[in-house]
Amino acid sequence: MNALRLFIPLLLAALAGCSGVPQKPDEKLVKQPGYTDRYIARDTSRTVDLTHPPTDAWERIRRGFAIPNMDTALTQQWTDYYASHPESMYRMTQRAGKYLYYVIEEINRRGLPTELALLPFVESAYNPTALSSARAAGLWQFVPATGTQYNLKQDWWLDERRDPVASTNAALDYLEYLFDMQGDWYLALASYNWGEGSVRRAMEKNSSAGAATDYLSLNMPDETRNYVPKLQAIKNILANPQKYAVTLPPVSNTPYFVTVRKNKDMDVELAAKLAEMPVEEFKALNPSFNRPVIRGGHSPALLLPADRLERFNANIDAYEGELSTWKVYSAQKGESFASIAQRHGVSESVLRSVNGVAGLKRATAAQTLLVPGKNNVQLASLETPSEAVEAVSSSRTRAVVAVPANRNPRNKPNVRTHRVKNGDTLFGIAQKYNTSVDALRALNNMKGKNANLKIGSSLRIPGTNVRG
Repeated sequence: MNALRLFIPLLLAALAGCSGVPQKPDEKLVKQPGYTDRYIARDTSRTVDLTHPPTDAWERIRRGFAIPNMDTALTQQWTDYYASHPESMYRMTQRAGKYLYYVIEEINRRGLPTELALLPFVESAYNPTALSSARAAGLWQFVPATGTQYNLKQDWWLDERRDPVASTNAALDYLEYLFDMQGDWYLALASYNWGEGSVRRAMEKNSSAGAATDYLSLNMPDETRNYVPKLQAIKNILANPQKYAVTLPPVSNTPYFVTVRKNKDMDVELAAKLAEMPVEEFKALNPSFNRPVIRGGHSPALLLPADRLERFNANIDAYEGELSTWKVYSAQKGESFASIAQRHGVSESVLRSVNGVAGLKRATAAQTLLVPGKNNVQLASLETPSEAVEAVSSSRTRAVVAVPANRNPRNKPNVRTHRVKNGDTLFGIAQKYNTSVDALRALNNMKGKNANLKIGSSLRIPGTNVRG
Protein backbone atom coordinates (compact mmCIF):
# COMPACT_ATOMS: atom_id res chain seq x y z
CA MET A 1 0.00 0.00 0.00
CA ASN A 2 2.86 2.40 0.86
CA ALA A 3 4.46 1.64 -2.49
CA LEU A 4 1.18 2.43 -4.23
CA ARG A 5 0.92 5.76 -2.40
CA LEU A 6 4.40 6.68 -3.58
CA PHE A 7 3.70 5.58 -7.16
CA ILE A 8 0.51 7.65 -7.68
CA PRO A 9 2.13 11.10 -7.00
CA LEU A 10 5.02 10.18 -9.27
CA LEU A 11 2.60 9.19 -12.03
CA LEU A 12 0.62 12.43 -11.67
CA ALA A 13 3.80 14.48 -11.78
CA ALA A 14 4.91 12.75 -14.95
CA LEU A 15 1.55 13.36 -16.60
CA ALA A 16 1.57 17.01 -15.58
CA GLY A 17 5.04 17.44 -17.04
CA CYS A 18 3.94 15.91 -20.33
CA SER A 19 0.96 18.28 -20.66
CA GLY A 20 3.20 21.31 -20.96
CA VAL A 21 5.34 20.12 -23.87
CA PRO A 22 4.50 18.91 -27.37
CA GLN A 23 3.61 15.25 -27.35
CA LYS A 24 5.71 12.85 -29.38
CA PRO A 25 4.07 12.00 -32.67
CA ASP A 26 2.28 8.66 -32.66
CA GLU A 27 2.74 5.79 -35.05
CA LYS A 28 0.22 7.30 -37.49
CA LEU A 29 2.59 10.22 -38.18
CA VAL A 30 5.74 10.26 -40.29
CA LYS A 31 8.42 12.88 -40.79
CA GLN A 32 7.72 15.27 -43.65
CA PRO A 33 10.29 14.75 -46.42
CA GLY A 34 12.98 17.43 -46.34
CA TYR A 35 12.35 18.42 -42.69
CA THR A 36 13.67 17.11 -39.39
CA ASP A 37 11.11 18.80 -37.16
CA ARG A 38 7.78 18.39 -39.00
CA TYR A 39 5.41 15.44 -38.98
CA ILE A 40 2.49 14.55 -41.25
CA ALA A 41 -0.06 11.74 -41.30
CA ARG A 42 0.51 8.55 -43.23
CA ASP A 43 -2.72 8.34 -45.21
CA THR A 44 -5.50 10.42 -46.81
CA SER A 45 -8.53 8.06 -46.47
CA ARG A 46 -8.74 7.46 -50.19
CA THR A 47 -10.05 4.23 -51.64
CA VAL A 48 -10.90 5.26 -55.17
CA ASP A 49 -12.43 3.30 -58.02
CA LEU A 50 -11.10 5.08 -61.09
CA THR A 51 -12.72 2.64 -63.53
CA HIS A 52 -15.99 4.63 -63.43
CA PRO A 53 -16.68 8.37 -63.62
CA PRO A 54 -17.86 10.02 -60.38
CA THR A 55 -21.61 9.73 -59.90
CA ASP A 56 -22.00 13.11 -58.19
CA ALA A 57 -20.08 16.03 -56.71
CA TRP A 58 -19.53 14.25 -53.38
CA GLU A 59 -17.79 11.31 -55.04
CA ARG A 60 -15.72 13.69 -57.12
CA ILE A 61 -14.53 15.37 -53.91
CA ARG A 62 -13.67 12.01 -52.34
CA ARG A 63 -11.58 11.06 -55.36
CA GLY A 64 -9.42 14.14 -55.00
CA PHE A 65 -8.52 13.84 -51.29
CA ALA A 66 -4.78 14.43 -51.01
CA ILE A 67 -4.14 16.09 -47.64
CA PRO A 68 -2.88 13.58 -45.03
CA ASN A 69 -5.42 12.67 -42.39
CA MET A 70 -5.15 14.12 -38.90
CA ASP A 71 -6.17 11.47 -36.38
CA THR A 72 -6.25 13.23 -33.02
CA ALA A 73 -8.59 13.49 -30.06
CA LEU A 74 -9.63 16.95 -31.20
CA THR A 75 -10.51 15.62 -34.65
CA GLN A 76 -12.64 12.89 -33.09
CA GLN A 77 -14.33 15.47 -30.87
CA TRP A 78 -15.37 17.55 -33.89
CA THR A 79 -16.37 14.49 -35.91
CA ASP A 80 -18.68 13.45 -33.09
CA TYR A 81 -20.03 16.98 -32.88
CA TYR A 82 -20.93 17.28 -36.56
CA ALA A 83 -22.30 13.73 -36.69
CA SER A 84 -24.57 14.52 -33.73
CA HIS A 85 -26.13 17.41 -35.68
CA PRO A 86 -27.34 15.70 -38.89
CA GLU A 87 -30.02 18.34 -39.60
CA SER A 88 -27.43 21.11 -39.53
CA MET A 89 -25.10 19.05 -41.70
CA TYR A 90 -27.87 18.52 -44.23
CA ARG A 91 -28.77 22.22 -44.39
CA MET A 92 -25.12 23.17 -44.76
CA THR A 93 -24.43 20.64 -47.51
CA GLN A 94 -27.68 21.53 -49.27
CA ARG A 95 -26.67 25.19 -49.29
CA ALA A 96 -23.28 24.21 -50.73
CA GLY A 97 -24.93 22.52 -53.71
CA LYS A 98 -25.19 25.78 -55.67
CA TYR A 99 -21.46 26.42 -55.53
CA LEU A 100 -19.72 23.05 -55.23
CA TYR A 101 -19.35 22.23 -58.91
CA TYR A 102 -17.58 25.51 -59.65
CA VAL A 103 -15.33 25.19 -56.59
CA ILE A 104 -14.36 21.58 -57.41
CA GLU A 105 -13.82 22.43 -61.07
CA GLU A 106 -11.43 25.24 -60.18
CA ILE A 107 -9.61 23.10 -57.62
CA ASN A 108 -9.16 20.29 -60.16
CA ARG A 109 -7.99 22.75 -62.80
CA ARG A 110 -5.24 23.94 -60.47
CA GLY A 111 -4.29 20.42 -59.33
CA LEU A 112 -5.10 21.14 -55.69
CA PRO A 113 -6.47 18.69 -53.08
CA THR A 114 -10.26 18.57 -53.01
CA GLU A 115 -10.32 18.90 -49.22
CA LEU A 116 -10.12 22.63 -49.98
CA ALA A 117 -13.69 22.43 -51.33
CA LEU A 118 -14.73 21.63 -47.75
CA LEU A 119 -13.05 24.69 -46.25
CA PRO A 120 -16.12 26.96 -46.68
CA PHE A 121 -18.03 24.54 -44.42
CA VAL A 122 -15.62 25.51 -41.65
CA GLU A 123 -15.35 29.16 -42.63
CA SER A 124 -18.95 30.13 -43.34
CA ALA A 125 -21.13 27.00 -43.37
CA TYR A 126 -21.17 27.68 -47.16
CA ASN A 127 -23.19 30.87 -46.62
CA PRO A 128 -22.03 33.58 -49.08
CA THR A 129 -23.57 36.34 -46.95
CA ALA A 130 -21.83 35.27 -43.73
CA LEU A 131 -20.17 38.17 -41.89
CA SER A 132 -17.94 37.68 -38.85
CA SER A 133 -17.29 40.05 -35.95
CA ALA A 134 -13.88 40.71 -37.55
CA ARG A 135 -15.70 41.87 -40.73
CA ALA A 136 -14.68 38.77 -42.66
CA ALA A 137 -17.24 38.12 -45.38
CA GLY A 138 -18.39 35.52 -47.87
CA LEU A 139 -17.93 31.79 -48.42
CA TRP A 140 -14.18 32.06 -47.78
CA GLN A 141 -14.36 34.77 -45.08
CA PHE A 142 -11.98 37.37 -46.46
CA VAL A 143 -11.27 40.33 -44.19
CA PRO A 144 -11.29 43.67 -46.06
CA ALA A 145 -7.49 44.03 -46.27
CA THR A 146 -6.85 40.54 -47.61
CA GLY A 147 -9.75 40.92 -50.03
CA THR A 148 -8.18 44.08 -51.40
CA GLN A 149 -4.80 42.34 -51.63
CA TYR A 150 -6.41 39.67 -53.82
CA ASN A 151 -8.26 42.16 -56.03
CA LEU A 152 -11.77 41.69 -54.62
CA LYS A 153 -13.66 44.94 -55.20
CA GLN A 154 -15.36 46.43 -52.16
CA ASP A 155 -17.34 49.62 -52.64
CA TRP A 156 -20.80 51.12 -52.26
CA TRP A 157 -22.19 49.06 -55.12
CA LEU A 158 -20.73 45.61 -54.54
CA ASP A 159 -18.52 43.49 -52.33
CA GLU A 160 -16.78 40.74 -54.28
CA ARG A 161 -15.81 38.96 -51.08
CA ARG A 162 -19.39 37.68 -51.29
CA ASP A 163 -19.14 36.80 -54.99
CA PRO A 164 -18.98 32.97 -55.22
CA VAL A 165 -16.78 33.00 -58.33
CA ALA A 166 -14.44 35.92 -57.54
CA SER A 167 -13.94 34.90 -53.91
CA THR A 168 -13.27 31.26 -54.81
CA ASN A 169 -10.59 32.27 -57.29
CA ALA A 170 -9.02 34.64 -54.75
CA ALA A 171 -9.12 32.06 -51.93
CA LEU A 172 -7.44 29.40 -54.05
CA ASP A 173 -4.81 31.93 -55.16
CA TYR A 174 -4.11 32.67 -51.50
CA LEU A 175 -4.04 29.01 -50.45
CA GLU A 176 -1.66 28.14 -53.30
CA TYR A 177 0.65 30.94 -52.17
CA LEU A 178 0.53 29.76 -48.56
CA PHE A 179 1.28 26.15 -49.49
CA ASP A 180 4.18 27.21 -51.70
CA MET A 181 5.53 29.18 -48.75
CA GLN A 182 4.99 26.50 -46.07
CA GLY A 183 5.32 23.26 -48.03
CA ASP A 184 2.74 21.77 -45.66
CA TRP A 185 -1.05 21.91 -45.94
CA TYR A 186 -1.66 21.97 -42.18
CA LEU A 187 0.57 25.02 -41.81
CA ALA A 188 -0.90 26.61 -44.95
CA LEU A 189 -4.40 26.21 -43.52
CA ALA A 190 -3.28 27.58 -40.15
CA SER A 191 -1.83 30.58 -41.99
CA TYR A 192 -5.12 31.11 -43.84
CA ASN A 193 -6.94 31.24 -40.50
CA TRP A 194 -4.43 32.95 -38.21
CA GLY A 195 -2.26 34.86 -40.69
CA GLU A 196 1.02 33.87 -42.26
CA GLY A 197 3.00 36.23 -40.03
CA SER A 198 1.52 34.76 -36.85
CA VAL A 199 2.28 31.20 -37.93
CA ARG A 200 5.82 32.15 -38.95
CA ARG A 201 6.49 33.73 -35.56
CA ALA A 202 5.11 30.68 -33.74
CA MET A 203 7.39 28.42 -35.81
CA GLU A 204 10.42 30.62 -35.14
CA LYS A 205 9.68 30.55 -31.42
CA ASN A 206 9.53 26.75 -31.41
CA SER A 207 12.64 26.48 -33.54
CA SER A 208 14.59 28.74 -31.16
CA ALA A 209 13.51 26.51 -28.27
CA GLY A 210 14.55 23.36 -30.10
CA ALA A 211 10.94 22.21 -30.45
CA ALA A 212 9.19 20.80 -33.50
CA THR A 213 7.61 23.31 -35.88
CA ASP A 214 4.75 21.23 -37.33
CA TYR A 215 1.10 22.24 -36.89
CA LEU A 216 0.45 19.99 -33.88
CA SER A 217 3.48 21.35 -32.03
CA LEU A 218 2.76 25.07 -32.36
CA ASN A 219 1.22 27.20 -29.63
CA MET A 220 -1.83 28.65 -31.41
CA PRO A 221 -5.12 30.35 -30.51
CA ASP A 222 -8.01 27.96 -29.90
CA GLU A 223 -9.67 28.89 -33.20
CA THR A 224 -6.58 27.91 -35.20
CA ARG A 225 -5.88 24.85 -33.06
CA ASN A 226 -9.39 23.63 -33.90
CA TYR A 227 -9.28 24.72 -37.55
CA VAL A 228 -7.69 21.69 -39.23
CA PRO A 229 -9.48 19.21 -36.90
CA LYS A 230 -12.80 20.74 -37.99
CA LEU A 231 -11.87 20.35 -41.64
CA GLN A 232 -10.78 16.77 -41.00
CA ALA A 233 -14.08 16.07 -39.22
CA ILE A 234 -16.09 17.27 -42.22
CA LYS A 235 -13.85 15.15 -44.44
CA ASN A 236 -14.40 12.09 -42.24
CA ILE A 237 -18.16 12.40 -42.51
CA LEU A 238 -18.27 13.10 -46.24
CA ALA A 239 -15.86 10.22 -46.86
CA ASN A 240 -18.29 7.79 -45.23
CA PRO A 241 -21.66 9.41 -44.44
CA GLN A 242 -23.33 6.04 -43.81
CA LYS A 243 -20.92 5.33 -40.97
CA TYR A 244 -22.06 8.48 -39.19
CA ALA A 245 -25.75 8.20 -40.18
CA VAL A 246 -25.56 11.50 -42.06
CA THR A 247 -27.62 12.05 -45.21
CA LEU A 248 -26.10 14.16 -47.98
CA PRO A 249 -28.40 15.94 -50.44
CA PRO A 250 -27.94 15.06 -54.12
CA VAL A 251 -25.47 17.41 -55.81
CA SER A 252 -25.00 16.76 -59.50
CA ASN A 253 -21.54 16.73 -61.04
CA THR A 254 -22.72 19.32 -63.57
CA PRO A 255 -22.64 23.14 -63.54
CA TYR A 256 -25.38 24.64 -61.38
CA PHE A 257 -24.93 28.17 -62.69
CA VAL A 258 -23.76 30.04 -65.77
CA THR A 259 -22.43 33.58 -66.13
CA VAL A 260 -24.17 36.42 -68.01
CA ARG A 261 -22.67 39.88 -68.50
CA LYS A 262 -24.85 42.96 -68.92
CA ASN A 263 -23.92 46.58 -69.72
CA LYS A 264 -27.16 48.30 -68.70
CA ASP A 265 -28.49 49.12 -65.24
CA MET A 266 -30.98 46.51 -64.08
CA ASP A 267 -33.04 46.06 -60.94
CA VAL A 268 -32.18 42.96 -58.93
CA GLU A 269 -35.87 42.16 -58.61
CA LEU A 270 -36.46 42.45 -62.34
CA ALA A 271 -33.41 40.31 -63.15
CA ALA A 272 -34.86 37.56 -60.97
CA LYS A 273 -38.26 37.85 -62.63
CA LEU A 274 -36.79 37.78 -66.11
CA ALA A 275 -35.03 34.55 -65.13
CA GLU A 276 -38.36 33.33 -63.67
CA MET A 277 -36.80 32.47 -60.33
CA PRO A 278 -37.41 33.61 -56.73
CA VAL A 279 -35.63 36.83 -55.78
CA GLU A 280 -34.03 35.12 -52.78
CA GLU A 281 -32.60 32.39 -54.99
CA PHE A 282 -31.23 35.03 -57.37
CA LYS A 283 -29.63 36.83 -54.43
CA ALA A 284 -28.10 33.58 -53.18
CA LEU A 285 -26.23 33.30 -56.49
CA ASN A 286 -25.51 37.05 -56.68
CA PRO A 287 -24.88 38.14 -53.08
CA SER A 288 -22.13 40.60 -53.97
CA PHE A 289 -24.53 43.36 -55.03
CA ASN A 290 -25.07 45.84 -52.20
CA ARG A 291 -27.90 47.80 -53.84
CA PRO A 292 -31.27 46.93 -55.40
CA VAL A 293 -29.93 47.99 -58.80
CA ILE A 294 -27.03 46.38 -60.68
CA ARG A 295 -24.84 48.96 -62.41
CA GLY A 296 -24.27 48.16 -66.07
CA GLY A 297 -21.20 50.40 -66.18
CA HIS A 298 -19.39 47.88 -63.98
CA SER A 299 -19.92 45.12 -66.59
CA PRO A 300 -21.32 42.89 -63.86
CA ALA A 301 -21.30 39.12 -64.11
CA LEU A 302 -24.73 37.75 -63.22
CA LEU A 303 -24.95 34.15 -62.10
CA LEU A 304 -28.06 32.29 -63.23
CA PRO A 305 -29.06 28.64 -62.85
CA ALA A 306 -27.99 26.86 -66.02
CA ASP A 307 -31.59 25.94 -66.82
CA ARG A 308 -32.74 29.57 -66.53
CA LEU A 309 -30.35 31.10 -69.06
CA GLU A 310 -32.39 30.65 -72.21
CA ARG A 311 -35.59 31.76 -70.49
CA PHE A 312 -33.79 34.86 -69.17
CA ASN A 313 -32.49 35.77 -72.64
CA ALA A 314 -35.89 35.24 -74.24
CA ASN A 315 -37.65 37.39 -71.64
CA ILE A 316 -35.12 40.21 -71.76
CA ASP A 317 -35.36 40.29 -75.57
CA ALA A 318 -39.14 40.60 -75.30
CA TYR A 319 -39.13 43.16 -72.49
CA GLU A 320 -39.91 46.74 -73.53
CA GLY A 321 -40.07 48.47 -70.15
CA GLU A 322 -37.32 50.16 -68.19
CA LEU A 323 -34.75 47.71 -66.84
CA SER A 324 -34.24 49.85 -63.77
CA THR A 325 -36.73 51.85 -61.73
CA TRP A 326 -33.93 53.54 -59.77
CA LYS A 327 -32.15 56.79 -60.50
CA VAL A 328 -28.52 57.35 -59.58
CA TYR A 329 -27.98 60.85 -58.21
CA SER A 330 -24.56 62.38 -57.57
CA ALA A 331 -25.09 64.65 -54.58
CA GLN A 332 -22.95 67.72 -54.01
CA LYS A 333 -21.43 68.38 -50.61
CA GLY A 334 -23.85 70.31 -48.39
CA GLU A 335 -27.09 69.44 -50.20
CA SER A 336 -29.88 68.61 -47.80
CA PHE A 337 -31.61 65.25 -47.97
CA ALA A 338 -34.94 67.04 -47.72
CA SER A 339 -34.30 69.10 -50.86
CA ILE A 340 -33.08 66.08 -52.83
CA ALA A 341 -36.16 64.10 -51.81
CA GLN A 342 -38.48 66.95 -52.77
CA ARG A 343 -36.77 67.41 -56.14
CA HIS A 344 -37.32 63.75 -57.01
CA GLY A 345 -40.82 63.45 -55.61
CA VAL A 346 -40.08 61.00 -52.81
CA SER A 347 -40.26 61.28 -49.04
CA GLU A 348 -37.11 62.08 -47.12
CA SER A 349 -37.61 58.99 -44.93
CA VAL A 350 -37.66 56.72 -48.00
CA LEU A 351 -34.55 58.41 -49.43
CA ARG A 352 -32.72 57.94 -46.15
CA SER A 353 -33.86 54.34 -45.74
CA VAL A 354 -32.82 53.33 -49.26
CA ASN A 355 -29.35 54.83 -48.81
CA GLY A 356 -28.78 53.81 -45.19
CA VAL A 357 -28.49 57.39 -43.94
CA ALA A 358 -28.96 58.08 -40.22
CA GLY A 359 -31.68 60.53 -39.20
CA LEU A 360 -29.26 62.91 -37.47
CA LYS A 361 -27.33 63.60 -40.66
CA ARG A 362 -28.93 66.61 -42.41
CA ALA A 363 -26.60 67.34 -45.33
CA THR A 364 -24.84 65.12 -47.82
CA ALA A 365 -21.19 64.66 -48.51
CA ALA A 366 -20.11 64.44 -52.14
CA GLN A 367 -21.73 61.02 -52.55
CA THR A 368 -23.84 58.80 -54.76
CA LEU A 369 -27.48 58.32 -53.83
CA LEU A 370 -30.15 55.99 -55.14
CA VAL A 371 -33.53 57.58 -55.76
CA PRO A 372 -36.54 55.30 -56.30
CA GLY A 373 -38.60 55.96 -59.42
CA LYS A 374 -42.16 54.87 -60.04
CA ASN A 375 -42.55 51.25 -59.00
CA ASN A 376 -43.92 50.02 -62.32
CA VAL A 377 -41.84 46.88 -62.84
CA GLN A 378 -43.68 44.45 -65.15
CA LEU A 379 -42.41 41.19 -66.53
CA ALA A 380 -42.70 40.62 -70.24
CA SER A 381 -44.13 37.25 -71.31
CA LEU A 382 -45.24 36.21 -67.85
CA GLU A 383 -48.94 36.00 -67.07
CA THR A 384 -48.57 35.85 -63.30
CA PRO A 385 -45.00 36.59 -62.22
CA SER A 386 -45.47 35.48 -58.60
CA GLU A 387 -46.88 32.11 -59.60
CA ALA A 388 -44.16 31.58 -62.19
CA VAL A 389 -41.50 32.38 -59.62
CA GLU A 390 -42.99 29.98 -57.05
CA ALA A 391 -43.14 27.20 -59.61
CA VAL A 392 -39.39 27.39 -60.19
CA SER A 393 -38.57 26.49 -56.59
CA SER A 394 -40.64 23.31 -56.68
CA SER A 395 -39.71 22.00 -60.11
CA ARG A 396 -36.68 23.16 -62.07
CA THR A 397 -36.87 22.09 -65.70
CA ARG A 398 -34.78 23.10 -68.70
CA ALA A 399 -36.25 26.21 -70.28
CA VAL A 400 -38.04 26.05 -73.62
CA VAL A 401 -37.06 29.14 -75.54
CA ALA A 402 -38.97 31.10 -78.15
CA VAL A 403 -39.37 34.87 -78.31
CA PRO A 404 -43.09 35.72 -78.01
CA ALA A 405 -44.58 36.97 -81.29
CA ASN A 406 -46.23 39.93 -79.53
CA ARG A 407 -43.53 42.06 -77.86
CA ASN A 408 -45.93 44.28 -75.95
CA PRO A 409 -45.51 43.29 -72.27
CA ARG A 410 -48.77 44.80 -71.06
CA ASN A 411 -51.63 42.48 -70.19
CA LYS A 412 -50.33 39.60 -72.30
CA PRO A 413 -50.31 36.00 -71.10
CA ASN A 414 -47.19 33.84 -71.20
CA VAL A 415 -47.92 32.45 -74.68
CA ARG A 416 -45.13 31.30 -76.97
CA THR A 417 -46.16 30.59 -80.51
CA HIS A 418 -44.74 29.31 -83.76
CA ARG A 419 -46.17 30.47 -87.10
CA VAL A 420 -46.34 27.51 -89.45
CA LYS A 421 -44.34 27.86 -92.64
CA ASN A 422 -44.24 25.80 -95.81
CA GLY A 423 -42.38 22.56 -95.16
CA ASP A 424 -42.90 22.57 -91.37
CA THR A 425 -43.67 19.27 -89.67
CA LEU A 426 -44.72 18.57 -86.09
CA PHE A 427 -41.55 16.57 -85.60
CA GLY A 428 -39.37 19.40 -86.88
CA ILE A 429 -41.15 22.01 -84.74
CA ALA A 430 -40.87 19.77 -81.66
CA GLN A 431 -37.13 19.39 -82.21
CA LYS A 432 -36.68 23.13 -82.70
CA TYR A 433 -38.30 23.93 -79.34
CA ASN A 434 -36.88 20.95 -77.42
CA THR A 435 -40.30 19.39 -76.82
CA SER A 436 -42.28 16.39 -78.08
CA VAL A 437 -44.88 15.88 -80.80
CA ASP A 438 -47.35 14.60 -78.20
CA ALA A 439 -46.91 17.76 -76.14
CA LEU A 440 -47.54 19.94 -79.21
CA ARG A 441 -50.69 17.95 -80.06
CA ALA A 442 -52.07 18.14 -76.53
CA LEU A 443 -51.44 21.88 -76.15
CA ASN A 444 -53.01 22.74 -79.49
CA ASN A 445 -55.98 20.32 -79.24
CA MET A 446 -54.88 18.47 -82.36
CA LYS A 447 -57.05 15.36 -82.58
CA GLY A 448 -55.82 12.26 -84.32
CA LYS A 449 -52.40 11.37 -85.65
CA ASN A 450 -53.15 12.76 -89.10
CA ALA A 451 -54.02 16.32 -88.08
CA ASN A 452 -52.66 18.69 -90.71
CA LEU A 453 -50.62 21.86 -90.21
CA LYS A 454 -52.03 24.93 -91.93
CA ILE A 455 -49.49 27.34 -93.37
CA GLY A 456 -49.80 30.68 -91.59
CA SER A 457 -51.52 29.24 -88.52
CA SER A 458 -50.00 29.63 -85.03
CA LEU A 459 -49.04 26.74 -82.81
CA ARG A 460 -48.72 27.19 -79.06
CA ILE A 461 -45.40 25.94 -77.72
CA PRO A 462 -45.14 24.03 -74.40
CA GLY A 463 -44.07 26.30 -71.59
CA THR A 464 -47.33 28.27 -71.52
CA ASN A 465 -50.37 27.90 -69.30
CA VAL A 466 -52.83 28.62 -72.11
CA ARG A 467 -54.63 25.99 -74.12
CA GLY A 468 -56.57 26.46 -77.34
